[in-house]
Amino acid sequence: MLKGLLYPANIEEKIDFIFIRNALKQNCLSILGAEQVDDVRFCADFAEIQLLLSKANEMFRLLNDEREQLPVGNFFDLREQLSRVRIEGLFLDESEIFDLRRALEAVQMLVAFISHCENDLYPNLKNLIKEIDDFSPIIKRIDLILNKFGKIKDNASPELARIRKEISVAQNSVSRILQNVLRQAQKDGFVESDLAPTMRDGRLVIPVLPAHKRKIRGIVHDESASGKTVFIEPEQVVAANNRIRELENDERREIIKILTEFTNFVRPHCQSIVNSQYFLGEIDFLRAKALYQNSDRIY
Repeated sequence: MLKGLLYPANIEEKIDFIFIRNALKQNCLSILGAEQVDDVRFCADFAEIQLLLSKANEMFRLLNDEREQLPVGNFFDLREQLSRVRIEGLFLDESEIFDLRRALEAVQMLVAFISHCENDLYPNLKNLIKEIDDFSPIIKRIDLILNKFGKIKDNASPELARIRKEISVAQNSVSRILQNVLRQAQKDGFVESDLAPTMRDGRLVIPVLPAHKRKIRGIVHDESASGKTVFIEPEQVVAANNRIRELENDERREIIKILTEFTNFVRPHCQSIVNSQYFLGEIDFLRAKALYQNSDRIY
């Protein structure tokens, strides 16, 4: 029987299997699939070999079916992040949640696609999706707090909406005051006519010629590398800028609260999400083998 056969430790070198392994990894879309390529080992179990060949042949058949188009992409590896946030108090940041959304959407699309395939043609691929959970509630929850670019929405919470509205009003007020101060300074010859308000250390300031820096009452925040310009925060806007800073701190705290609440919602689902990651990896791996099989037929 095949089970009794022994292989030398350097069999991969003898048959140049490393070439095949590298070719498969090049076909993978993600580290999730590449890891499964790395895990390939020689096997003498007939039943296991049959199962592996059946899975590969089903994917090969699917990729070569002109009526179907396997939805692949966004195979993000989120295992490290999910492992970290199992600890109470830690939370996923915006970019991690955005990647999570895209990864879960990729899972949902693949599950929906495979579920509509013919049972008798793709029984093993069908088996792969049996244990995959429905992540629609998590995706919907993410859509409540992130926009399509992966940034926290203004209305992610009523408090955030209030804070951001107040920031906008305060910034507009500072901008108007600065424009008035700048126009007067330009009229008096303290500021060059083509200059405009700029940002230094998170505060709106106006660029002033060094010779006139004492003629505009305010706080000097910075100086240009050439020394030809100093950046002054006029006293008329100091209080408003301070208020903006306070509001920005409030905004950061509220965003952390939103991210923490979402992570608390996701935490009980971490293991099922990790399982879906391995599902993506196996689909990526099977696709890589099917692509290699196609290239082998061509050449």
